[in-house]
Amino acid sequence: MPVRIGTGLSTAGDARDAALEAGAAARAGLAGERCDLAIVFASGMHLVAPEALLEAVHEALVPEALVGCGAAGVIGPHREIEEGTAVSIWAAHLGDGTATAFHASVEELEEGAGALTGMPELGGSAGAILLADPATFPTDAVLRFLSDSTPMVSLLGGLASGRSGDGAVLFMGEDVLDEGAVGVRLDDVEMLPCVSQGATPIGPELTITSADGNVIDELAGRPALETLRETIESLSAAELELVQGGLLVGIVVDTNKPDYVQGDFLVRGLVGADPATGKVAVAADVHPGQVVRLHARDALSADRDLREALEIRMTALGGRAPAGALLFACNGRGRDMFHAPHHDADAVAEALMDAPAAGFFAAGEIGPVGGIHFLHSFTATVAVFP
Repeated sequence: MPVRIGTGLSTAGDARDAALEAGAAARAGLAGERCDLAIVFASGMHLVAPEALLEAVHEALVPEALVGCGAAGVIGPHREIEEGTAVSIWAAHLGDGTATAFHASVEELEEGAGALTGMPELGGSAGAILLADPATFPTDAVLRFLSDSTPMVSLLGGLASGRSGDGAVLFMGEDVLDEGAVGVRLDDVEMLPCVSQGATPIGPELTITSADGNVIDELAGRPALETLRETIESLSAAELELVQGGLLVGIVVDTNKPDYVQGDFLVRGLVGADPATGKVAVAADVHPGQVVRLHARDALSADRDLREALEIRMTALGGRAPAGALLFACNGRGRDMFHAPHHDADAVAEALMDAPAAGFFAAGEIGPVGGIHFLHSFTATVAVFP
């Protein structure tokens, strides 16, 4: 039995009216099939009294499982509501697949250690969606743990970007939660991850020959800072113009590949340099043998990167339209990056042949690079459902 997906978006100011309107549109996309999973993204005044919104979503869809979060802005097909009050609902009938909702938290133990509770074992699953509160859930640390325990499992999602006066707004089942993370484990449901980091590689590839933690001592056998300076000086005029918008470093995660393309690099910022020692620090742990390459970000490269990443997924689908998609876009994208509305929503709709899609503007995006789970920024991550 095929997967069916429906979406709905409403900007109605009344929480109940908005949920019923968006829920009815999402239900119509299921073509009479049951709703196995609903994912809800709410912004603006809906976060003041989210219980009313959640109750109406259940009334409209009667979902077997439900998760969601507060957002700075929400996304629907060809539409991005970057600010104000709105709700976007993504509903799925999963055919023979199942969705198991969970609420995860980290309990503090002695000596600063923590215990992860509520997170299901992901080994053997088809993938998972994770929506976390950045103030109460150590997402980076949890992703490192999950990368060690369940590598190569598709894990996508984002950090909640909308809060109420009392803290986070997370949805699970019929409950509104104010801490931790919510998500769903998916079984027997194919989910293709798509990660667009929105940056273009420039200059040559360089091999790390000495490093410790997040500090690169040497590149190609020479002081790292000296090598980077010479690399920048050798850039073309067009590349130098890109660098004016901010210099980034792409780090290859999977060093077993014979050659590397744009999506193989984990893009991170340069966070410091010491002229006395020639060392540079990046916002990720590195080790000797890894390949790095300078990257730069602008609207044109971000647009091209997203469309190329989606094209790869469509090729994997044999050119057939997917059932739908979930889109998690950084809240630094939108008009601020592209100087026009609805960019990522339009790009996803155009690339995926108008398959129903919904999502939100996140305070950080979760997606894999080289089979490892990472938290990104200025990224668009997409979960594509065949």
